[in-house]
Amino acid sequence: MGDVVNLNKRRKRAKRERMATIADANRARFGRPKAERDLIEQRVMREKRLLDQHRIDAEDAS
Repeated sequence: MGDVVNLNKRRKRAKRERMATIADANRARFGRPKAERDLIEQRVMREKRLLDQHRIDAEDAS
């Protein structure tokens, strides 16, 4: 005979595990300090600006 399983405990455990994975994802998305977010934004803007400086327009190409 198999073991007796309490379905309420199993449901609660499954819900806790789901909530833990959601919490991990939220920590990754929103868990950065403002200084780090600003630094990343500055790097992205600088890279975009440098890339735009090397762009060849249609009038420059001919």
